[in-house]
Amino acid sequence: MEIQPNEVYTAEEAQEILKISKSTMKRLVKNGLIKANKIGGRYRILGKDLLHTISPAIESRTVNFYLKIKKKIKEKVEDW
Repeated sequence: MEIQPNEVYTAEEAQEILKISKSTMKRLVKNGLIKANKIGGRYRILGKDLLHTISPAIESRTVNFYLKIKKKIKEKVEDW
């Protein structure tokens, strides 16, 4: 399963992606190793935070790619 940086995942989906148990997931969130927000009583986790957990280098490449695309789009729009 490919992690999408701008996608929002449930704790259960994140567990499946990371192949960890429910207790491990709770521990990672509680200790701040995975950033999660509680919405409607359930945790939601951004894909970029999962990427950072797996490999900070992957997250960095993803952000750099996004910024390059954003810059190109901005230049094209300014030409209009």
